[in-house]
Amino acid sequence: MRYLNHTLYAFLLLPAFISIAYASDLEREKRMADQIVDAIIDGDAVYLEANDQEFLSIYTEADDEAKGVAIILHGRGFHPDWQDAINPLRVGLAESGWNTLSVQMPVLEKQAKYYDYLPLFPRAIPRIEAAIAFARDQIKQNGGDNKVVLIAHSCGAHMAMTWADVDSFEAIDAYVGIGMGATDYKQPMKRPFPLAKIKVPVLDVYAANDYPAVKKMAAARWQSIVQAGNTKSDQVIVPDADHYYTDRGDALTSVISEWLDSL
Repeated sequence: MRYLNHTLYAFLLLPAFISIAYASDLEREKRMADQIVDAIIDGDAVYLEANDQEFLSIYTEADDEAKGVAIILHGRGFHPDWQDAINPLRVGLAESGWNTLSVQMPVLEKQAKYYDYLPLFPRAIPRIEAAIAFARDQIKQNGGDNKVVLIAHSCGAHMAMTWADVDSFEAIDAYVGIGMGATDYKQPMKRPFPLAKIKVPVLDVYAANDYPAVKKMAAARWQSIVQAGNTKSDQVIVPDADHYYTDRGDALTSVISEWLDSL
């Protein structure tokens, strides 16, 4: 399956080195895509387009009439079929009645840290917008519930929050942030998440054994979510899980599925 969505988004005055770094990142993305596409068991590879570049996504349809489309953004340096958190989410939510679209986000080399990724965050915005356009088009073509929800893990949540500064999440119906606020040692967040201005329902999920920064900021995140004023928002801790939900992907999926069904 192939789907091209021409999304234009210009970020002016970015340093020249960013475009050079980004070009090399596309090579890594292609290598990862080549490795995983033939191994996909559930779902179909879909190529979307943003920044005049194609990028891999995996679209998995629900068995019955869909409750909507869940767009999934992976964490730093991973891919849309990552085995720990992402594959269980995209497959498990499809089994729970959601069409899922797991999106390849911009990546850097394996050794890159949080501060290295900061200039790359705006590059995620056109990809998120292309994914939403694809989701809306699928709903229009196939019917079912018209909900579009965004689920973002770790660095994917940083990218989603960058988009929130532009859109305020008006283009989606709910947001799930997993492990929000993860950074690196002596690399604190440069700016707080704009959770207080997000009016759609928000679920803040983090692991009992998550990174210290994620747990430390949990109270502040919840305060911002409450300030936004949506009574359907919630914050949940997944027991016996680490930041990557190693062997706990099913538990993570269950928490998110139950919350989505409550909306």
